[in-house]
Amino acid sequence: MGWLRLFILHPVSLYQGTAFPFALLFNYLCSMDSFSTHARLAQAVVFCGRATLKGPKSRMWLASRSLPTMVLGHLFLLAGGGALALAAMGSLAVLVFIPALGTVVLIYSLGPQEVHRWTFFFQMSWQTLCHLGLHYTEYYLQEPPSMRFCITLSSLMLLTQRVTSLSLDICEGKVEAASRDIRSRSSLSEHLCQALPYLSYLLFFPGLLGGPLCSFQRFQARVQGSSSLCPRYSFWAFTWKGLQILGLECLMVVLRRVVSAGAGLSDCHQLQCIYVMWSTAGLFKLTYYSHWLLDDSLLCAAGFGSEFGESPGEEGYLPDADIWMLETTHRISLFTRKWNQSTARWLRRLIFQQGRAWPLLQTFIFSAWWHGLHPGQVFGFLCWAVMVKADYLIHAFAKLFIRSWPMWLLYRTLTWAHTQLIIAYIMLAVEGRSLSSLWLLCNSYNSVFPMVYCILLLLLAKRKHKVN
Repeated sequence: MGWLRLFILHPVSLYQGTAFPFALLFNYLCSMDSFSTHARLAQAVVFCGRATLKGPKSRMWLASRSLPTMVLGHLFLLAGGGALALAAMGSLAVLVFIPALGTVVLIYSLGPQEVHRWTFFFQMSWQTLCHLGLHYTEYYLQEPPSMRFCITLSSLMLLTQRVTSLSLDICEGKVEAASRDIRSRSSLSEHLCQALPYLSYLLFFPGLLGGPLCSFQRFQARVQGSSSLCPRYSFWAFTWKGLQILGLECLMVVLRRVVSAGAGLSDCHQLQCIYVMWSTAGLFKLTYYSHWLLDDSLLCAAGFGSEFGESPGEEGYLPDADIWMLETTHRISLFTRKWNQSTARWLRRLIFQQGRAWPLLQTFIFSAWWHGLHPGQVFGFLCWAVMVKADYLIHAFAKLFIRSWPMWLLYRTLTWAHTQLIIAYIMLAVEGRSLSSLWLLCNSYNSVFPMVYCILLLLLAKRKHKVN
């Protein structure tokens, strides 16, 4: 029963599992038109009131009675997000509530062309201050951070994704900006109803603690959609995902016992360090895969998954885990695009496509900043950027000179092994975080693998420069 105890007691898995019934309830209410029908009835009542009742006071009375029914879906998601945040983070949930409210205020206060710059600066500044608190606890006080604080930081990072995605949508005209006329004659309830979709999107409970990035367009279409647009999920689809998660958890227990029984990087010798690095990185990857599948299942249970249709001009739903591709690819660049896919697409849109000089380097530097700027993270993401650049040149060179099928098969096998070992090296640097862990990694035989790609990068870059 060791695997069962491990799965149940994992805090994030426990809270995500607790949210499952409420996600299914939300999907059921949407499929029964419990939200959209009330909205349409409210609009009909207001319309009939305008036609039959005279006087502004009568129309205002009907509008005030219809407003609550028009926002039931958003209130359900927002209340669930608030309850889940308080349960998982305790009093630290205020660190998530403050930037969410601040973002809504900025959206109402700024124009469409200014909102992205200021919300980005505000959100990243707030997140960096919270990460500095983690640095202070770990490096100055030499104390392990509380689990609630780690969950809060993880939720803040996900909130940053939604904040910047929403602000970019507003800046690019994909989402209509909120009215800036706060001093208008509109009532307070109308202002709150206009702000509610933004706040509900930033704090909705299926995406609060994990899951692929859901765009505001998809979020709005899901909440406002009719039963004909609601996805229908089969029992077997959820059963299959549950079996995958269970299998990954069992593999994690086995691999954890193997890792704990063997030597570590501090006491391994020569080639043994390669096995230690590979097995430890495998444990990290299994953990990520399990959490990504669970988070994706929660979003699908609420109806925000891939079966729900996209709005015109909207990028499709992208789950984070493509395990088969990640474990079989022989290209680091392809692994980079498939690892945590929705985050990779978010980084490409936010940084890579906006950068004019060295966009690849800018993207990985920002990723290190977003993750917390620990020494191992800075080194790991910079190393990752160099490896991706080398990967492009190496495979472009190989396509020109490898002609025979046996040589191509040998090349794919060697590059697959090398790719997996380099990714394991980067993963240990990023997950280790501290200088001491980074020092042990760099002084081991494992540093040979990224060094080979660095040498090939220099040689091929020099050759390409001569050809040009």
